[in-house]
Formats: sequence, C-alpha cells, structure tokens
Amino acid sequence: MSAARAIGLLLGAAADEAITGSRRVERVLDGKSGLLLAGAALAAGVGVERAGRTRPVLQAFGTAVATWAVLGGAGLATNGTKLARDLEEGELESARAKLAELDTRRTDSLDVIGLSRASVESVAQHTSHTVVGPLFWGAVAGIPGMVFSRLVTALRDRARVFARFGAIVDLVPTRFTAALTVTGAPVVGGSASGAWRAWRRDTIAHPNPNEGRVEAAFAGALEIRLGGRTVYPHGVEERPVLGDGRNPDAGHVTRAVELSRVIGWLTALSSAVLAALLEVRRSRRRGLRRLRRASPRPTCAAD
Repeated sequence: MSAARAIGLLLGAAADEAITGSRRVERVLDGKSGLLLAGAALAAGVGVERAGRTRPVLQAFGTAVATWAVLGGAGLATNGTKLARDLEEGELESARAKLAELDTRRTDSLDVIGLSRASVESVAQHTSHTVVGPLFWGAVAGIPGMVFSRLVTALRDRARVFARFGAIVDLVPTRFTAALTVTGAPVVGGSASGAWRAWRRDTIAHPNPNEGRVEAAFAGALEIRLGGRTVYPHGVEERPVLGDGRNPDAGHVTRAVELSRVIGWLTALSSAVLAALLEVRRSRRRGLRRLRRASPRPTCAAD
C-alpha cells in the first residue's frame, strides 16, 4: 500500500520519456473551455485519489497516468534541443519562433547571445514548473496536488489569482530545483559550487525570488551570466545579472537541457522516496488511532 503512489510517480516519469507529448496541458487548456476542463481534471483527480486509498493497483495506475499527463520534461528536452540546433546553425528566425512557444518575452530583436540567454532561462523555469513542481506535489498530495500545481502553472498568465497561487505553489519546488541543480551540475560538467554560490548570492536581487533562485542556480552550474535587459509585451524590465561567468551560447543551451533531464530523474527518485515515507507515516498514525479506539477506557474504583 505504502509504495503505490511512489511506483506510480516513477512509472509516470518513465512514460513521459517514452511517450512524448509536448505541451499536453497547454494544448488542452487553450480556448474558452480551458477553465472548465481544468476544473473537471482536478475533480477527476480527487475522485481517483479517494478511490485508490484502499486499492493500491488503482492508486499506482492513476498516479502513473496523471504524472504522464502533467509532466513536461521530455517535451521540454525536445524543444530545447531544437532551439540549440537552430542557434548552432544560425537559424535565428526559427529559434525565435521556438522560444516564443516557451517564453512570453518578445524575441524579434534577440541576437544569438540574447536567444541563448533566454533559452537557458526558459529551460530552467520550465524544469521547475513542469517537472519538479508536479512531482513534488504529487508526492505530498497525490493526484490532486500534481494536477493543481500544473494547472496553476499553465494558467498563471491568464489571471492574477493564478499568478498568486503560483507564487505559493512554487515556494518549495523552486528550492528543491535549486538544490538538485547543485547536485546534478557535475553530471553535465558543471560547477556544483558555482550553482550553490549563485543561488545563495543572486536570488535576493531578482524581482521574483522563486524564478531567481532557479535561474541563478542554472547560471552558476553552467558558469554563465543570465539576466539583464528583457523585453516583454507589457514593457522593458532590467533584470539583475545572475552568475558571474561568460555570455551563454548554443552549447550552453544543450547543457541546460542535459541538466534539466538530470534534475528530472533526481526529482522522480526523490519524490518516490518522499511519497513512500509520507505514506508510512500516515499508516502509523492510522494504526495508533485504531489502537487508541480499541483500548478500554480506565474505570474509577468506587469509594
């Protein structure tokens, strides 16, 4: 019983790699019926989670399907790899179009360095939003947790209420992402100490600390500089410089994608362990409550 959710998370992560469906959630939520579909998905998640409490096989299967449906790791890797290839080949118009699918900033005036910087920042953010966040909340709160976190991420640009929910939902996952960036940096030839240093030093300078800690950790891990002047449809923002290395190029985008994959698998394993430990704890509490109810109450002797 205690392993059902953990098994489902691992199976769903493996399915995301095997059956890639880039931007599944975003496509489903497009259009006027998006909010209705979001509500229906969340209600279905609650129903499956409740039904699976006494049925381990159903819980594992439902968790696996939900995990596959909400994860965006494989799609992010595919898009990031295409972006890096376009940059290497000098296909800047194609790179701008692909980046526009991942990021809301204006891309029409970005050169190779600007596109590379924006690509690494987007990979870092999507790693947190579409991989780490859903897996973490899936471990903590089951199917409703992962579905809710992913829906908030997909809808945060549509209304302020979702943006505010997103800031709360991201509090722990962004820290988890930064920590796993430090852990996984050496696997891709990066700097663990650089990731740690940039995370601790540069996060506070960013106007959005949740975004800042993830981007700073990636910048330190890859030994590059991120941030700076960023043009959005609503205006220009002067973002703080994160990291203290060189300007990024296409090769750094490739390495960012590799780092994202490493973080994804570390998150899947960590979330499975966390889910199992939390379920063991819940089982012990249920057992203690049953024992208390079954224990006879002491009676007072008559005078």
